[in-house]
Amino acid sequence: MIPVSLLVCVMAGWCAVYLADTLLKSSVTHRISYESWLASRGLMLSPFHVRWQTTMFNRLFAYCARINPQALYLWFNGGLVFGIIAMAGSVVLLIKTLQQTLAQMTTNNPRIGGQQALQVVVPGVNLPTSQLAYFFIALLLSGVIHELGHAVAALREQVRVNGFGMFVFVLYPGAFVDLFTTHLNLISPTQQLRIFCAGVWHNFVLCVVALAFLFLLPVFLFPVYYTGAGALVTEVVQGSAADGPRGLSVGDIVTGLEDCPVRGVEDWSSCLSRLSHTPQTGYCVPVTSLQPSWAHGRAFKRLDGTMDCCSNNSLTDLCFSYMKPQGRSSRDREYACMPVRKMVTGTQVCRTNEDCAHHSHAAVSICVTPSLENQTRFIRVTHPPHTQMLFVGYSPHLQYAVSLTNFVPRFGFLNLDLPVFLETFCKYVVSLSGALAVVNSVPCFALDGQWMMNALLEATLVTVVTDRQKRELIGFFLLLAGSALLAANVALGLWMVTAR
Repeated sequence: MIPVSLLVCVMAGWCAVYLADTLLKSSVTHRISYESWLASRGLMLSPFHVRWQTTMFNRLFAYCARINPQALYLWFNGGLVFGIIAMAGSVVLLIKTLQQTLAQMTTNNPRIGGQQALQVVVPGVNLPTSQLAYFFIALLLSGVIHELGHAVAALREQVRVNGFGMFVFVLYPGAFVDLFTTHLNLISPTQQLRIFCAGVWHNFVLCVVALAFLFLLPVFLFPVYYTGAGALVTEVVQGSAADGPRGLSVGDIVTGLEDCPVRGVEDWSSCLSRLSHTPQTGYCVPVTSLQPSWAHGRAFKRLDGTMDCCSNNSLTDLCFSYMKPQGRSSRDREYACMPVRKMVTGTQVCRTNEDCAHHSHAAVSICVTPSLENQTRFIRVTHPPHTQMLFVGYSPHLQYAVSLTNFVPRFGFLNLDLPVFLETFCKYVVSLSGALAVVNSVPCFALDGQWMMNALLEATLVTVVTDRQKRELIGFFLLLAGSALLAANVALGLWMVTAR
């Protein structure tokens, strides 16, 4: 469900803006000055919508349209080809997304939803409120670059640009360009197609640039940040399994999880995944350290069938199981409640007693394994120079308890969050600019895809279907199908996000 607090704040803000606008327009003394002020600044207000338009960027657009005409011709021809391919690809992608959504609704399998390339984003539901700034800035940047493509392409084709503007609808920001319709109708369908495809083409280019920047970020930050030394902790959730005096702290560098080396965030995630899907790791300990525990209280079965031998729920002791030195079957296993930090700190990992024989130099060692409930894991987290953090619980809980980054500052005064900010922002730009390119390519009413489809039909079917009305009828049904496909994806996507 959508958070009530966010909904109340949005509704209250828009109600206040609309009420102030209504009062000023109905005021005898302030109405004329208020409307003049709005008109002079290019502002328009309506319920849940504010719009600003200006001509101050027209010279910039005109300058860009005059840069190397031959290169711009090739550039926008490339955009034309991309737009046609994207139009067909967006339909295929929406059909696939709709199939995945319907499959998730019928099977209730969360993995299917995680595989979807397109998802409806609702702030506060599947978009954390802490990342709203990333989302809205990236969305606005993608919209501005989109409209910049339309404006430059239009001026190159001798179509006048009346102005450029930005708007906010409910929460979502966007941008637009106002083209002179008479000029637009006078040029050929191919020229129109270059203009209409320029927006999605520029979104695709922005997506590629953001991806390249994200990939080369370690190179750009190399003078002040280095990578490959481990995963740097940037945040620890208070009260989580990683919090506490012997837990992780901001600034710690995690270098290992059990015997799995961690050189970055990707290793951290893969190691946790591997540890959660493999049997619990064992530890080589001297037999002599077990002898006092052989006579410990009897082990008892938990409800899930696993064994426990620490009935006092000690925070420092843990039940370990091991095979008798001469044992050959699971019935020969013994259990001992032992001080966990003392037993496993600095010890070698193992799976069987034979593994310990290879690493033992003096005292005879055997392999002991923590006896835990199903899916529960005991994990040693190495973060030098501090002592190892010992974690007992579900592996995903450890992953969600801390935020990490690959970038370690070379100097103490550097901000730990700068690389995280750049990474996160680039990821949002890639996602949102790519999504704008896909959605605007769909042959749908009121989107770029409508004008792209109409221009494409005029450019290709004029010799096959000579009657203009028949071409318009074909275009209408294609747009109707595309609109229904997009509406179905949005409606079902919203229902999956908010109602479940």
